Amino acid sequence: MKTVGLLICSNIFMTIAWYGHLKYRNRPLILAIVASWMIAFLEYCFQVPANRIGYGDFSAFQLKVIQEVITLSVFVVFAFLYLGERLKWNYALSFLCIFGAVAFAFWGQL
Repeated sequence: MKTVGLLICSNIFMTIAWYGHLKYRNRPLILAIVASWMIAFLEYCFQVPANRIGYGDFSAFQLKVIQEVITLSVFVVFAFLYLGERLKWNYALSFLCIFGAVAFAFWGQL
């Protein structure tokens, strides 16, 4: 569970780095790039240990699948709360397909 917790923290920082600047489109692009890069550094401070700790208990493929599901979960909350976007039925269905991919990645180990 330590791996999952670290991945959640890393993805919170990465989502902010990648999408947080969208509310401030009137600011210079270089400022968005530098601020995003500084936030992304914090993401790596959680991502690298998560993968180091998790590898062995999980395969590299499983770590990536877990990371993608966490990324989407964090993004949905961020897009709704911070950007004010609404989840449409086709987005929800596509996320459901990705959750199905997780089941296939762990098939036989559960």
